[in-house]
Formats: sequence, C-alpha cells, structure tokens
Amino acid sequence: MALSNNDILKKLRVALKLRDSDIVEILGLVDYKISKSELGAFFRNDRHPKYMELQDQILRNFLNGLVIYKRGPMEKKPSDIKK
Repeated sequence: MALSNNDILKKLRVALKLRDSDIVEILGLVDYKISKSELGAFFRNDRHPKYMELQDQILRNFLNGLVIYKRGPMEKKPSDIKK
C-alpha cells in the first residue's frame, strides 16, 4: 500500500521533530500561508469528520520550504547577478 501525502508529512514531522509552529514557519518560507488549525486537519485520523487530504501542492511547498529551513536560502551565483 502506498503512502498518502498525509502519511509522508506525518513521518517527516516525527523524524525531524517538528512542531506545528515549525511547519507553519517552513510553509511561510515559500510564501504559503496556513493556520495551525488547518494544519491539524492533515494529522487527524482519516475517519475523523474534520480530516482533510493533503494536496500535492501543499506537500511540494512544504518540501521546498524544508530545503530553505535546513540549508538556508540559495546564494546567487556571480553569473546570476546583473551588472
């Protein structure tokens, strides 16, 4: 059975010891705004009435933000800087 996007986010949250506020901050690094209550819906049991399926776009934004969170923003190469 394949992992859902919700499962992937849950596993990353545990493995990296992230809190809800950390995940909100990570998503903020890529200009994606989400509240802690919206985020909580992704971590609920799939049979819970307020459960929400994590969309690909949100997971993609989280992973892009996680790179920035862990490595820092990408530095500009000298060839990228206009004179």
